[in-house]
Amino acid sequence: MTLPPFHLAFPVRDLESSRRFYGELLGCAEGRSSDRWIDFDFHGHQIVAHMVDVADGLESTPPGEDAGSNAVDGHDVPVPHFGLVLPWQDWHELADRLRADGTTFVIEPYLRFEGLPGEQATMFLLDPSGNALEFKSFKDPARLFAT
Repeated sequence: MTLPPFHLAFPVRDLESSRRFYGELLGCAEGRSSDRWIDFDFHGHQIVAHMVDVADGLESTPPGEDAGSNAVDGHDVPVPHFGLVLPWQDWHELADRLRADGTTFVIEPYLRFEGLPGEQATMFLLDPSGNALEFKSFKDPARLFAT
């Protein structure tokens, strides 16, 4: 079954740091852009970084901060967050690239739910504007929705 791509628009403080993070570090091709937003190809999905001014409230309530968290497997998972489920090898290559770049992780790369049906590799990080992202991978992709 082929699923349609999703679209996600999210606030950022600075387009150039977003361009470096999503374009260069994460390897997302850039699509259309203006002086206020940038489209990125997020593994076949369209994400759009929209510049939000301090006057619009971004400075007082930055994305990813003070939004809360949920305890999962002994970690405080930031809410809200978005990300991708990657093939096993791609996840490990991204984790290595992020570490080499000096990324500060909210939750360091690790294996979660080990030995259970939903066993997965996961990591959480923030983009330059404080938006939380999760990248995960399943050794058995068929177990994505396993209970």
